[in-house]
Amino acid sequence: MLLGRVWNACDTGVNSAANGSFLLVLFIPGLWVALLLGRLAAGAVLGRRRPVVHALALVVVLTVVVWCALSLFRGGTTYDCPSGAPRWWPGLLPAPGF
Repeated sequence: MLLGRVWNACDTGVNSAANGSFLLVLFIPGLWVALLLGRLAAGAVLGRRRPVVHALALVVVLTVVVWCALSLFRGGTTYDCPSGAPRWWPGLLPAPGF
């Protein structure tokens, strides 16, 4: 949802139908696979620890996956977003991108 909002705010991509098809058909299943693999890796590394530790590890995995997804598929600088980030992006967080 966040990637779609960034594309919409920055007027990135071909059009809404093409962007929506990419998100629904390719991006979301890929994101589910990445999150599942991250969950399995966190479970394998942590073993039988407290549920709080597992929850914290999953938050870290989710944050890394979302950061990478926004970095790889963001539209870059456009007329509407000269800095590469939409106007509503919080100034405290660096704009997505490597």
